[in-house]
Amino acid sequence: MPRPRPVIADQFYMITRRCSQRMFLLHPDRATRNAFIYCLGLAAQLCGIEVLGTCAMSNHHHTVIYDRHGLYPLFIEHFHKLVARSQNVLRRRRENFWAATQCSVVRLLDREAVMEKLVYCLTNPVKDRLVAKVHQWPGANSYVAMRKGEPLRAERPRHFFRKDGAMPEAVEVELTLPELLGERSAVVCELVERVRVIEQSCAETRHASGCRVIGRREILEESWTDTPTSEEPRSELLPMVASRDREVRLKALSELSAFRNAYCRARDALLRGATAIFPLGTYWLQRFAAVPLADA
Repeated sequence: MPRPRPVIADQFYMITRRCSQRMFLLHPDRATRNAFIYCLGLAAQLCGIEVLGTCAMSNHHHTVIYDRHGLYPLFIEHFHKLVARSQNVLRRRRENFWAATQCSVVRLLDREAVMEKLVYCLTNPVKDRLVAKVHQWPGANSYVAMRKGEPLRAERPRHFFRKDGAMPEAVEVELTLPELLGERSAVVCELVERVRVIEQSCAETRHASGCRVIGRREILEESWTDTPTSEEPRSELLPMVASRDREVRLKALSELSAFRNAYCRARDALLRGATAIFPLGTYWLQRFAAVPLADA
């Protein structure tokens, strides 16, 4: 059972989730790219989530969001559920789509952390030596749309949603850059420059080592039943927060520890039948059991 964590409004997060057995279940064919964007847009609109950037790799995705209303768990539930069901129908399979490990949700504590994770998300195909430039990645990636100032667009997946159903014919995912990051045009220019630097650095590294990228054509020729040849490291720590400022990071971890201690005390009191006041940020029990929360 995952440990409790506070769900607070007006926070940035990077969400990462892997496919079961590291299989290429998100293989970047046209149908998968369209379905991923469609499901992302539906879930974001339902929960009022602002999407800053996203990248769907063959066996995992990274998505950076701004949670203005404190509803990211609901967003994750709907987004991942829709993607899993849609892709299982497309692949004609019935087993678990996502890995059994807990979904990674990293709270981004400051502007620099948001910018770093957003660049990390967008440049993932380049750093993994799949393509030389971000725009060459055939799967879902918000970089080109962000540069053009356009939304990501997707049509209703024909393989999953009913033609006469209630789902919209098309969905647009507006790529927002909240005012907390600065003026939009300046932020976009900064992101473009950071992406260019990483593309150039990766190219220099490949040239020095004599390696090459796999390339768009070979990626599309891969089977969705394939898995990476590299061995996944075990027992990795799951980060909860991100910031280069050590003091900011330690303060956030201290607050998280205090929240968990208060949550455990309140839960024990609730199970004993005593009065239980849960800490601010309690999500599940407040939503489904209407437990009282402490004042801000």
